Amino acid sequence: MDVDARLRDLGIELPTPMGPGGNYLPAMAAGDLLFLSGTGPVRPDGTLVTGKVGDGGLDLDTAREAARLTGLQLLAALRAELGDLGRVRQVVKLFGMVNCRPGFNRTPAVIDGCSDLLVDVLGDAGRGARSAVGMAELPFDIAVEIEAVVQVTA
Repeated sequence: MDVDARLRDLGIELPTPMGPGGNYLPAMAAGDLLFLSGTGPVRPDGTLVTGKVGDGGLDLDTAREAARLTGLQLLAALRAELGDLGRVRQVVKLFGMVNCRPGFNRTPAVIDGCSDLLVDVLGDAGRGARSAVGMAELPFDIAVEIEAVVQVTA
C-alpha cells in the first residue's frame, strides 16, 4: 500500500511531530518493533486540546477528535523515525489514556478516534490490540495521550 497516496486521497497532511516533554526519546526500536512514546492532541494551529472528558467537561465528540489528532501525531512520529510509512507492517498495540472526570466510562469510544484514523490510513495494518483507560490527570492537562507499538520492515 502506498501510504502517502492514501493520505493524499483522504486529504490528510501530517503535522510536525510534537517534541518530547521530558528526558525521553519519541521512538525506540527493538528488533522489528518500534515503540512510540505517548503523545497528545495538537491542533493545526499548534495548540493542545486540554481539559477533562465527561460531565461538564469536554464532550465525547471533542474527545474523539482529540484522539484523532493524537493519531496524526503518532503517524508523524512514525514518518519522522522511519522516513517512509510504507515500512509499517502492523500496529501491534495502542495504549490510550483519557483525562476524564469521575464516572466517565466511555474511554474506548474516545480512543476509537485514533484507531479509526489508523485503519483509514493503514488499512488492516492499522488495527491491533488496544487498551483505553481513564486517568485523573495527564501531562499539561491534555485531553488524551496515546502510545503505540508498531511492527516495521527493515
